[in-house]
Amino acid sequence: MDRLDCDRMFVTVVDTGSFAAAAQRLGVSSGQASKLVSRLETDLGVQLLKRTTRALAPTEVGQAYYERMKTLIEEFDSLDASVRNASGAPAGRLRVTAPVSFGTLRLTPELLDFAAAFPDIQLDVSFSDRVVSVVDEGFDVAIRIGRPQDSSLIARKLCDARIVVVASPDYIARKGAPASPEALADHDCIVDTNFRDPGRWTFRPAGAQEPRAVTVTGRLNFSNGETCLAAAQAGLGVARAPSFIAGPLIREGRLKRLFPDMEEPPLAVHALYPPARHLALKVRALVDFLALRYRGEPEWDRGW
Repeated sequence: MDRLDCDRMFVTVVDTGSFAAAAQRLGVSSGQASKLVSRLETDLGVQLLKRTTRALAPTEVGQAYYERMKTLIEEFDSLDASVRNASGAPAGRLRVTAPVSFGTLRLTPELLDFAAAFPDIQLDVSFSDRVVSVVDEGFDVAIRIGRPQDSSLIARKLCDARIVVVASPDYIARKGAPASPEALADHDCIVDTNFRDPGRWTFRPAGAQEPRAVTVTGRLNFSNGETCLAAAQAGLGVARAPSFIAGPLIREGRLKRLFPDMEEPPLAVHALYPPARHLALKVRALVDFLALRYRGEPEWDRGW
């Protein structure tokens, strides 16, 4: 076992709070993670972690060692990236996180092409709708929809995500199309709880300087846009969703847009990455690749 592997595992265990999470991040088994930390403690002759059935925390000496070693590992990784950059060949493990729906529907095809184009890069991709701490959880690149919340990260815009309000032809035939956003109060609304303010739907009439918002309610609430649109296709109500999910369904006639002249301002899709990694060729290669692929009007917004 390499000493650097032991040190890196110890730092990652403290960062994540468990052997299982640290092992998953570094691509080893939980048993191997425990062995690496035990080997480190044996080499140093001190206990670095307090282990109980309910908690895992560094000892006093372990905390001091963690703080110094974390800085050293970051410096080592920065140096390693600089040397790799000098070789001109993007390589190494690249950890990426993205929201579930955008990741599975729109990012996956691009990542597969990227993997084929850069065979020396090992992709480690996590799709999750929870708020991920990019630095603390060891990600190299995060794809985010909406205004970036972490000002410490470098943000590069990739494209826009339009937000549309839709219903099925069957629902409209039965209930009628709402005449105004305020009329949504009389309709069954399907709420995507992934939005920052799920029950507040925003509209911007043509020529208006400021958008206006209405409050909606509904008995169907899902934390997934695809599920919301499945419910809409089933005629269960009116849904609000990003066009990267809804676009093909509108194009195929399975859903109809409501208030097409009052579409709310789009949400920007960004690639975020820590400043310490801005020189890494593997990060630059992915961000440049995605920016090129998403340039111009996205495929999912065409033809409707």
